[in-house]
Amino acid sequence: MNYKKALGNRIRELRKHNNLSQEKLAELVDLEPPSICNIENGKNYPTLLNLEKIIKILNVSFIDVFNFGQAHEKDYMLEKINIMLKNNPSKIYDVYKIVKALIE
Repeated sequence: MNYKKALGNRIRELRKHNNLSQEKLAELVDLEPPSICNIENGKNYPTLLNLEKIIKILNVSFIDVFNFGQAHEKDYMLEKINIMLKNNPSKIYDVYKIVKALIE
């Protein structure tokens, strides 16, 4: 599975569910529209700061963004990560680095 594309597709899905254009999301995240396009097309990963902004703007959880049809075992792990992050938000950077390293 191409995780960069899967993440981009999921962000696109959530953006559309929130009735936001790429331009509006870019404005809210403080990015240029081509940057959102590149993220959604799987050309680039969002930075941690931008991922946090996207999650907040789309009013979803960390697990919602990474829930792109994985096996139940992986969903369970993501749920546990999400609970950990709710209890200790300062760990989001560490989790992001681990996830990014695993999917590259």
